[in-house]
Amino acid sequence: MKMVYIHNMRVPSEQAHSLQVMKMCEAFAKKGVEIELAIPYRKQSPKIMGVLKTMDVWKYYGIIENILRIKKLPAVDLLWFRRATKVGRGEGYVSEKFMYIRFMILAVTFAISSTLYSLFKKVDVYYTRDRFFVSLFGPLKFLHKKKIYYEAHKFEPIVSRMVKRRWVDGLIVITNELKKHFVEDGIPEEKILVVPDGVDLRMFDKHISKEEVRKELGILLNRKVICYIGHLYGWKGPHILALSMKNLSDNCISYFVGGTNEDIAKFRKFVENNEISNIVIVGYVPPTTVPKYLAASDVVVLPNIKKGLSEYTSPLKLFEYMASRRPIVASDLPVIREVLNEENAVLVKPGNSEALAEGIRKVLENEVFARRITEKAYEDVQEYSWDKRAERILEFIGEIHTMSQLDEQ
Repeated sequence: MKMVYIHNMRVPSEQAHSLQVMKMCEAFAKKGVEIELAIPYRKQSPKIMGVLKTMDVWKYYGIIENILRIKKLPAVDLLWFRRATKVGRGEGYVSEKFMYIRFMILAVTFAISSTLYSLFKKVDVYYTRDRFFVSLFGPLKFLHKKKIYYEAHKFEPIVSRMVKRRWVDGLIVITNELKKHFVEDGIPEEKILVVPDGVDLRMFDKHISKEEVRKELGILLNRKVICYIGHLYGWKGPHILALSMKNLSDNCISYFVGGTNEDIAKFRKFVENNEISNIVIVGYVPPTTVPKYLAASDVVVLPNIKKGLSEYTSPLKLFEYMASRRPIVASDLPVIREVLNEENAVLVKPGNSEALAEGIRKVLENEVFARRITEKAYEDVQEYSWDKRAERILEFIGEIHTMSQLDEQ
């Protein structure tokens, strides 16, 4: 099978979606798919990624070198305009209006170039998370006759309309909660595949000792380390974890790994205003460094709150936590319960710092219990590898293809 994955992203990027896309492309390739990733030609915009401009993309994502072809297509990115005009009211400030205009221009121009490119490309399947591309390429199916599969990570009515108009042949979603929204909007269940995100188990198969990795990262050996991996968006709940540290002993310290410069500055101010001392803000690290911080931890935390994308999310860090062989304390949300339960994690009331602190204490004070849920989580995560995810998606594509042939007869 020949496949082109169309996605609007930078490579490399600090965004989780870029890691997810790269890992899926690698997994498709390992399953025998001849795959090409088509992305816009973009310069690195955040200063946080500046050091990665010359970094080898394969090493950055921890994937097999040259296992896929990356094609960069023309697109208009107004990064130069921001630098030339110094848009904003202060250092690092960019107006939301400008960012929206910049995004729309980039999205539309990339959709045009990727559509023109795809019209003359000889492949079997187009796979995408880009609704702008489908909005242009989908209506032209009477010309190109290509199969299009869309992966949705949130509910958008426009995506439902694309499926109903048969611009999209099949819909891949990351949670059952997200599937419910599409079914309620009139999408047939047989057109939808639910397949959660995954993890590269190879990145966690090295048994690094906690003492060894703490020395490497400069973490004190005599402290109980609580670790959070990911961006510092409000709906992800890092502020709840920060507040929970006020309810834990001075022997506990929390490491926050991830975030953009702007979000880190805001979070640092929040920590200072609330006079929380037992916190270390590490900032962004490459994906291949994440396993080291997890190995150095005593507890890993997923503190999502009932807000924003928490309604649909299938967090990458959830599966990294499970693969790290560290006990998990997570918010008790429906989407989280699709993977976690009382046998493989401690689930607590979302948005409640006291409940989160109590969950952390439960793990730290009961070594036997912590070991039991850790082993169960590691056993369960074996079903969530990127390879198995790719296998399920390819089976789904085959089933849809068979149904299409029957409909034509």
